[in-house]
Amino acid sequence: MGVARTLCGGVDCREWIALMAEMRLNKIIADAGITSRRGADELIMDGRVTVDGRQIRELGAKFDPEKHKVEVDGETITRSLSKTYLALHKPRGVLSTMFDPEGRPSLADFIDLRTERLFHVGRLDKDSEGLILLTNDGDLTFRATHPSYGLEKTYIIEFDGKLPTGVDKALLKGVELEDGMGRVLAFKHLSPQWLEVTIHEGRYHIIRRLMEAVGVDVLRLIRTKFGPISLGETLEGRWRDLNSAELISLQKALDIN
Repeated sequence: MGVARTLCGGVDCREWIALMAEMRLNKIIADAGITSRRGADELIMDGRVTVDGRQIRELGAKFDPEKHKVEVDGETITRSLSKTYLALHKPRGVLSTMFDPEGRPSLADFIDLRTERLFHVGRLDKDSEGLILLTNDGDLTFRATHPSYGLEKTYIIEFDGKLPTGVDKALLKGVELEDGMGRVLAFKHLSPQWLEVTIHEGRYHIIRRLMEAVGVDVLRLIRTKFGPISLGETLEGRWRDLNSAELISLQKALDIN
Protein backbone atom coordinates (compact mmCIF):
# COMPACT_ATOMS: atom_id res chain seq x y z
CA MET A 1 0.00 0.00 0.00
CA GLY A 2 2.88 2.35 0.83
CA VAL A 3 4.44 1.80 -2.60
CA ALA A 4 1.09 2.42 -4.29
CA ARG A 5 0.68 5.69 -2.43
CA THR A 6 4.20 6.76 -3.38
CA LEU A 7 3.60 6.04 -7.07
CA CYS A 8 0.34 7.98 -7.01
CA GLY A 9 1.58 11.02 -5.15
CA GLY A 10 0.53 9.97 -1.65
CA VAL A 11 -2.94 8.80 -2.72
CA ASP A 12 -3.96 5.17 -3.04
CA CYS A 13 -3.82 4.40 -6.80
CA ARG A 14 -7.26 2.84 -6.67
CA GLU A 15 -8.64 6.04 -5.19
CA TRP A 16 -6.74 8.10 -7.75
CA ILE A 17 -8.10 6.06 -10.67
CA ALA A 18 -11.64 6.36 -9.28
CA LEU A 19 -11.26 10.14 -8.97
CA MET A 20 -9.93 10.39 -12.52
CA ALA A 21 -12.99 8.51 -13.84
CA GLU A 22 -15.35 11.06 -12.34
CA MET A 23 -16.61 13.95 -14.44
CA ARG A 24 -18.93 16.87 -13.99
CA LEU A 25 -22.59 15.97 -14.27
CA ASN A 26 -23.25 18.61 -16.92
CA LYS A 27 -20.58 17.05 -19.16
CA ILE A 28 -22.11 13.59 -18.75
CA ILE A 29 -25.45 15.03 -19.90
CA ALA A 30 -23.90 17.00 -22.76
CA ASP A 31 -21.99 13.91 -23.92
CA ALA A 32 -25.35 12.13 -24.25
CA GLY A 33 -26.30 14.72 -26.87
CA ILE A 34 -29.30 16.03 -24.95
CA THR A 35 -28.12 19.62 -24.64
CA SER A 36 -25.02 21.72 -24.08
CA ARG A 37 -23.24 21.96 -20.74
CA ARG A 38 -24.98 25.27 -20.12
CA GLY A 39 -28.31 23.67 -20.97
CA ALA A 40 -27.45 20.74 -18.70
CA ASP A 41 -26.84 23.16 -15.83
CA GLU A 42 -30.37 24.49 -16.33
CA LEU A 43 -31.77 20.94 -16.25
CA ILE A 44 -29.90 20.31 -13.00
CA MET A 45 -31.11 23.55 -11.40
CA ASP A 46 -34.67 22.76 -12.46
CA GLY A 47 -34.50 19.45 -10.57
CA ARG A 48 -34.91 17.33 -13.71
CA VAL A 49 -31.74 15.27 -13.17
CA THR A 50 -31.28 12.31 -10.84
CA VAL A 51 -28.27 10.10 -10.14
CA ASP A 52 -29.07 6.63 -8.82
CA GLY A 53 -32.59 7.84 -8.14
CA ARG A 54 -31.47 10.87 -6.11
CA GLN A 55 -32.26 14.37 -7.35
CA ILE A 56 -29.08 16.40 -7.89
CA ARG A 57 -29.08 20.21 -7.88
CA GLU A 58 -25.37 20.84 -7.25
CA LEU A 59 -23.86 22.20 -10.46
CA GLY A 60 -20.31 21.08 -9.72
CA ALA A 61 -21.23 17.51 -8.74
CA LYS A 62 -19.02 14.79 -10.22
CA PHE A 63 -19.78 11.14 -10.89
CA ASP A 64 -18.33 8.16 -12.70
CA PRO A 65 -20.76 7.62 -15.61
CA GLU A 66 -19.79 3.95 -15.75
CA LYS A 67 -20.85 3.34 -12.16
CA HIS A 68 -23.84 5.63 -11.70
CA LYS A 69 -27.25 5.76 -13.36
CA VAL A 70 -27.99 9.27 -14.62
CA GLU A 71 -31.55 10.14 -15.62
CA VAL A 72 -33.09 13.25 -17.18
CA ASP A 73 -36.85 13.56 -16.81
CA GLY A 74 -36.94 9.94 -15.68
CA GLU A 75 -35.12 8.60 -18.76
CA THR A 76 -31.70 6.97 -18.42
CA ILE A 77 -29.02 8.64 -20.55
CA THR A 78 -25.96 7.11 -22.17
CA ARG A 79 -22.80 9.01 -23.05
CA SER A 80 -21.90 9.13 -26.72
CA LEU A 81 -18.13 8.90 -27.04
CA SER A 82 -18.26 9.46 -30.82
CA LYS A 83 -20.21 12.27 -32.45
CA THR A 84 -22.70 11.86 -35.29
CA TYR A 85 -23.96 14.56 -37.64
CA LEU A 86 -26.75 13.75 -40.09
CA ALA A 87 -28.76 15.73 -42.63
CA LEU A 88 -32.30 14.36 -42.98
CA HIS A 89 -34.86 15.28 -45.63
CA LYS A 90 -38.00 15.40 -43.49
CA PRO A 91 -41.17 14.54 -45.41
CA ARG A 92 -44.39 16.48 -44.99
CA GLY A 93 -46.65 15.13 -42.25
CA VAL A 94 -43.79 14.03 -39.98
CA LEU A 95 -43.38 15.49 -36.48
CA SER A 96 -40.04 17.04 -35.54
CA THR A 97 -39.62 14.81 -32.52
CA MET A 98 -37.80 11.57 -31.86
CA PHE A 99 -40.88 9.96 -30.30
CA ASP A 100 -44.60 10.57 -30.38
CA PRO A 101 -46.75 8.94 -27.66
CA GLU A 102 -49.70 8.88 -30.08
CA GLY A 103 -47.75 6.86 -32.60
CA ARG A 104 -47.72 9.51 -35.32
CA PRO A 105 -44.79 9.55 -37.79
CA SER A 106 -41.66 11.05 -36.24
CA LEU A 107 -38.02 11.59 -37.18
CA ALA A 108 -37.02 8.35 -35.45
CA ASP A 109 -38.91 6.38 -38.11
CA PHE A 110 -36.28 7.37 -40.67
CA ILE A 111 -33.15 6.57 -38.66
CA ASP A 112 -34.20 3.26 -37.13
CA LEU A 113 -30.97 1.63 -38.30
CA ARG A 114 -28.85 4.05 -36.24
CA THR A 115 -27.85 2.72 -32.83
CA GLU A 116 -26.78 6.01 -31.20
CA ARG A 117 -29.23 8.32 -29.50
CA LEU A 118 -29.78 11.35 -31.73
CA PHE A 119 -31.58 14.64 -31.29
CA HIS A 120 -32.94 17.10 -33.83
CA VAL A 121 -31.37 20.53 -34.21
CA GLY A 122 -34.32 22.90 -34.28
CA ARG A 123 -37.70 22.00 -35.72
CA LEU A 124 -39.84 22.01 -38.81
CA ASP A 125 -43.58 22.06 -38.32
CA LYS A 126 -45.56 18.98 -39.28
CA ASP A 127 -46.70 20.34 -42.64
CA SER A 128 -43.25 21.62 -43.63
CA GLU A 129 -40.52 19.54 -45.22
CA GLY A 130 -36.85 19.62 -46.03
CA LEU A 131 -33.55 19.81 -44.20
CA ILE A 132 -33.24 19.02 -40.52
CA LEU A 133 -30.01 18.13 -38.74
CA LEU A 134 -29.68 15.25 -36.28
CA THR A 135 -26.78 14.85 -33.88
CA ASN A 136 -25.64 13.66 -30.47
CA ASP A 137 -23.45 16.74 -30.02
CA GLY A 138 -25.15 18.73 -27.28
CA ASP A 139 -22.93 21.80 -27.51
CA LEU A 140 -23.46 22.12 -31.25
CA THR A 141 -27.22 21.70 -30.83
CA PHE A 142 -27.34 24.47 -28.24
CA ARG A 143 -25.35 26.91 -30.36
CA ALA A 144 -27.16 26.08 -33.60
CA THR A 145 -30.55 26.84 -32.04
CA HIS A 146 -29.49 29.87 -29.98
CA PRO A 147 -30.60 33.23 -31.45
CA SER A 148 -27.26 34.89 -30.68
CA TYR A 149 -25.51 32.81 -33.35
CA GLY A 150 -28.10 33.81 -35.94
CA LEU A 151 -27.75 30.89 -38.33
CA GLU A 152 -29.57 31.70 -41.55
CA LYS A 153 -32.22 29.30 -42.86
CA THR A 154 -33.39 29.25 -46.47
CA TYR A 155 -36.79 28.01 -47.65
CA ILE A 156 -38.50 27.60 -50.99
CA ILE A 157 -42.24 28.16 -51.03
CA GLU A 158 -44.89 27.01 -53.47
CA PHE A 159 -47.86 29.35 -53.36
CA ASP A 160 -51.35 29.49 -54.82
CA GLY A 161 -52.55 32.23 -57.12
CA LYS A 162 -50.69 35.37 -58.12
CA LEU A 163 -47.95 36.90 -56.00
CA PRO A 164 -49.24 40.23 -54.59
CA THR A 165 -47.43 43.35 -55.75
CA GLY A 166 -44.76 44.66 -53.40
CA VAL A 167 -44.48 41.47 -51.34
CA ASP A 168 -40.70 41.40 -51.65
CA LYS A 169 -40.26 44.95 -50.38
CA ALA A 170 -42.70 44.40 -47.51
CA LEU A 171 -40.97 41.24 -46.33
CA LEU A 172 -37.49 42.73 -46.61
CA LYS A 173 -38.54 45.86 -44.72
CA GLY A 174 -40.42 43.97 -42.03
CA VAL A 175 -43.99 42.99 -41.22
CA GLU A 176 -45.77 43.53 -37.92
CA LEU A 177 -46.86 40.22 -36.36
CA GLU A 178 -48.66 39.55 -33.08
CA ASP A 179 -45.32 38.85 -31.35
CA GLY A 180 -43.33 41.68 -32.95
CA MET A 181 -41.73 42.57 -36.25
CA GLY A 182 -40.66 39.84 -38.63
CA ARG A 183 -38.63 40.12 -41.80
CA VAL A 184 -36.68 38.11 -44.32
CA LEU A 185 -33.01 38.64 -45.14
CA ALA A 186 -33.35 37.69 -48.80
CA PHE A 187 -36.21 37.20 -51.26
CA LYS A 188 -36.24 35.63 -54.74
CA HIS A 189 -39.19 35.02 -57.07
CA LEU A 190 -38.00 31.76 -58.62
CA SER A 191 -40.90 31.02 -60.96
CA PRO A 192 -44.61 31.83 -61.34
CA GLN A 193 -45.54 29.65 -58.32
CA TRP A 194 -42.31 29.41 -56.35
CA LEU A 195 -40.29 31.85 -54.26
CA GLU A 196 -37.29 31.60 -51.94
CA VAL A 197 -36.70 33.42 -48.66
CA THR A 198 -33.89 33.44 -46.10
CA ILE A 199 -34.36 34.24 -42.42
CA HIS A 200 -32.38 33.87 -39.21
CA GLU A 201 -35.30 33.83 -36.78
CA GLY A 202 -36.74 30.69 -35.30
CA ARG A 203 -40.04 31.91 -33.93
CA TYR A 204 -43.10 29.67 -34.07
CA HIS A 205 -44.33 29.22 -37.67
CA ILE A 206 -42.54 32.46 -38.59
CA ILE A 207 -42.47 31.82 -42.36
CA ARG A 208 -46.12 30.83 -42.58
CA ARG A 209 -47.19 33.82 -40.49
CA LEU A 210 -45.14 36.22 -42.59
CA MET A 211 -46.63 34.84 -45.79
CA GLU A 212 -50.16 35.08 -44.41
CA ALA A 213 -49.52 38.67 -43.34
CA VAL A 214 -48.62 39.70 -46.92
CA GLY A 215 -51.36 37.67 -48.60
CA VAL A 216 -49.36 34.70 -49.88
CA ASP A 217 -51.23 31.37 -49.75
CA VAL A 218 -48.59 28.74 -48.96
CA LEU A 219 -49.01 25.30 -50.54
CA ARG A 220 -45.60 23.82 -49.72
CA LEU A 221 -42.78 25.00 -47.47
CA ILE A 222 -39.39 23.33 -47.89
CA ARG A 223 -36.20 24.16 -45.97
CA THR A 224 -33.20 23.89 -48.28
CA LYS A 225 -30.41 25.34 -46.11
CA PHE A 226 -29.57 25.46 -42.42
CA GLY A 227 -26.57 27.72 -41.93
CA PRO A 228 -23.87 26.50 -44.34
CA ILE A 229 -25.51 23.07 -44.75
CA SER A 230 -27.61 22.45 -47.88
CA LEU A 231 -30.26 19.81 -48.49
CA GLY A 232 -28.66 19.13 -51.86
CA GLU A 233 -29.77 15.95 -53.58
CA THR A 234 -30.84 14.15 -50.40
CA LEU A 235 -34.07 12.33 -51.23
CA GLU A 236 -37.23 12.74 -49.19
CA GLY A 237 -37.19 10.46 -46.16
CA ARG A 238 -33.45 9.74 -46.55
CA TRP A 239 -30.46 10.93 -44.54
CA ARG A 240 -26.75 11.35 -45.11
CA ASP A 241 -23.71 12.01 -42.94
CA LEU A 242 -22.30 15.52 -43.10
CA ASN A 243 -18.94 15.45 -44.84
CA SER A 244 -15.85 16.90 -43.19
CA ALA A 245 -16.05 20.18 -45.12
CA GLU A 246 -19.69 20.69 -44.10
CA LEU A 247 -18.95 19.93 -40.46
CA ILE A 248 -15.98 22.30 -40.39
CA SER A 249 -18.04 25.11 -41.96
CA LEU A 250 -20.87 24.54 -39.47
CA GLN A 251 -18.48 24.54 -36.51
CA LYS A 252 -16.85 27.70 -37.83
CA ALA A 253 -20.24 29.41 -38.13
CA LEU A 254 -20.95 28.48 -34.51
CA ASP A 255 -17.47 29.46 -33.20
CA ILE A 256 -16.71 25.89 -32.18
CA ASN A 257 -12.99 25.16 -32.13
